[in-house]
Amino acid sequence: MSLKFSVLASGSSGNAIYVETEKTRLLVDAGLSAKQIQILFEKAACGEVGDIDGILVTHEHSDHIKGLGVLARKFKLPIYANKNTWNAMDGLIGDVATEQKFEFEMETVKTFHDLEVESFGVSHDAAEPMFYVFHHNGRKLALMTDTGYVSDRMKGIIRDSHSLVIESNHDINMLMMGRYPWNIKRRILGDHGHISNEDCGHALADVIGDGTKHIYLAHLSRDNNMKDIARLAVEQTLKTYDITAGEQIILHDTDASQPTKLALV
Repeated sequence: MSLKFSVLASGSSGNAIYVETEKTRLLVDAGLSAKQIQILFEKAACGEVGDIDGILVTHEHSDHIKGLGVLARKFKLPIYANKNTWNAMDGLIGDVATEQKFEFEMETVKTFHDLEVESFGVSHDAAEPMFYVFHHNGRKLALMTDTGYVSDRMKGIIRDSHSLVIESNHDINMLMMGRYPWNIKRRILGDHGHISNEDCGHALADVIGDGTKHIYLAHLSRDNNMKDIARLAVEQTLKTYDITAGEQIILHDTDASQPTKLALV
């Protein structure tokens, strides 16, 4: 009995993550065009988009819902989001049939066949942003990006995941020296923005448990980060806690246009 996933795309230009078990297939966010998502499904050997059981939405920002309406209409797919996110998406995704709209409120658990999905809130400048933890036969997969900080409550929810997809959005020096106007820099650095490479490392030190093996560094800024910089910063931060990447855990890159290998949790 297995729990598998692929980070189809992750970054400021679009986000989508695929999760499957023997009986359940879900997509988390659809932040690229429907055509791009179908191509990524093929690249990651995730089967047909039309065969999934539904799409879970984290929040209404365009890099998470760009292809949502088209996918839902084309394949008659159910969409799950909390009430405030549904209200915020009104007018952004086009008409979706009532029978395809489902509410999944924050801090609740929904069961999809053989897969339990736990929702939890994060700190971001959206209506009611939330992410998900997946439980299947003793295996745990946690997804958490788009948050300005990682609270003790969030850490408790994602702690000791076997696999974890976590935000490592920006290098602070690159951001401060970069071309963004100050109001955008302040937003990114604020409590409702995104976490830096170093903050990602500090959070990981508190949530890595005996069962944790695979860490996927996600939602890297196109302008203010690089894969090598993010990985090195997280590795160096973890070393200060006597956690060695490559031995205790494995750090994985994610990409804005190339999916990760469909992997066991």
